[in-house]
Amino acid sequence: MGVDYDIVIIGGGSGGLVVASAAAQLKAKVALVEKDRLGGDCLWYGCVPSKSLIHAARVAYEVKNSERFGVHTVSPTINFSQAMAHVKNAIAAIEPHDSPQRFEGLGVEVIFGSGEFINPNIFEVDGKKLKARAFVIATGSRPNIPNISGLKESGYLTNENVFSLAESPDSLAIIGAGPIGCELGQSFHRLGTKVTLINSRSHLLPKEDPEAADVVEKQFVKEGIKIIKNARAKKVEMIDNKKHLWSDEQEVIVDQILVSTGRSPNVESLNLEAAGVEYDKKGIKVNDKLQTTNSKIYACGDVIGGYQFTHVAAHEAVTVITNALFFPVSKVSYEVIPWATFTDPELARVGLTEEQAKQRYGDDIHVLKQQFADVDRAQAEGATQGFGKIIVKDNGEILGAHLVGKSAGELIHEIVLAMSNNLNVSALSGIHVYPTLSEVNSKAALLLKKRKFAKNKGLQNILKKFFTLRRSLG
Repeated sequence: MGVDYDIVIIGGGSGGLVVASAAAQLKAKVALVEKDRLGGDCLWYGCVPSKSLIHAARVAYEVKNSERFGVHTVSPTINFSQAMAHVKNAIAAIEPHDSPQRFEGLGVEVIFGSGEFINPNIFEVDGKKLKARAFVIATGSRPNIPNISGLKESGYLTNENVFSLAESPDSLAIIGAGPIGCELGQSFHRLGTKVTLINSRSHLLPKEDPEAADVVEKQFVKEGIKIIKNARAKKVEMIDNKKHLWSDEQEVIVDQILVSTGRSPNVESLNLEAAGVEYDKKGIKVNDKLQTTNSKIYACGDVIGGYQFTHVAAHEAVTVITNALFFPVSKVSYEVIPWATFTDPELARVGLTEEQAKQRYGDDIHVLKQQFADVDRAQAEGATQGFGKIIVKDNGEILGAHLVGKSAGELIHEIVLAMSNNLNVSALSGIHVYPTLSEVNSKAALLLKKRKFAKNKGLQNILKKFFTLRRSLG
């Protein structure tokens, strides 16, 4: 029995769009189903708007603190609506790349509407039955809302509606101190909002190297952001048009509350049971070929849990394309996955943490740490906060890296390239343009050679005798 499509993709976010674009350009017959707008969370509620707001907030901060460079100005006046207009302009500039017209021009049949599987071989959208050789589920995720008494009744913000604010709140409590909470918390504070971060852990950004996260936390404290640690929000109540939030023994009174407590996969409306696709609260279960428990149905992106980043969804999509369109032989690799948190200073990482490396390899590791304060370009720009840390085996194999400082999200890619190509850390010590911030990587890499030379007393003695002999010979 024939089918109508080579591949049907459910979800028009990062992963789904990469699959649809590539499949169409490979001349497969493709249908792309989306219930709302193409572009997904990244374009409308995540990467693009948040980084646009971060940039506006950083400009405000630099102007306010410009006197340290001898540039004296009056305190900046923040027009929040214009800052949000910058956010919307950035979205509008990027949106055509994700538009239905572009994908239809590539040959993709774009179908808007909600749908569900009616059996393992058919996905139905508004009465239209789609049959295909393979299906891809890329429906993403949504904010996870904790069960806090009175929160729903009092009202709250998430990343899905915070960028629609017309006015900046005078005060904002953020529940959760992961990347979203920290990025938006610092941005709103720099744009004039009094911010309180409520963190259930003992430090911010719990998935990051604790030493690196501490640099970010100290900057937050310096800027005046209030941080409540080891505390969970218990209750919210509206009193005199203010939101009263109780966190253990503390009460916080604010105008708005932003919830940033993780993500939940978008699976409920798909009727996955009818398709024979297993899932749990973390997401759809897949194997290393990204096949679900129904071998002709694949899944990628946030909906499968794991690394919930736009670039990882695109990375997974490449594996899906090969397996779904041709033969299921390609396995997804997560060995070298970088990410960054765009606070100021930025924080970026790839590979193992120092603790993970010690647990796995014991004493056979070196932690090569270079302070930005000892990088000349950082001194020139007054950006001396933070450090670069590269974790290597004794033979120079790179196990992981953590950068915290200016442009860390850009600087991490040199190390990612080295790890992806199995290069020794010594490759990073090669020539770098002077003066650039990238010297933080080369200086850190050079530490392994210096450390080994310092321990090799035999070689030192040989060299000492060699140069003594040369001097005596003239």
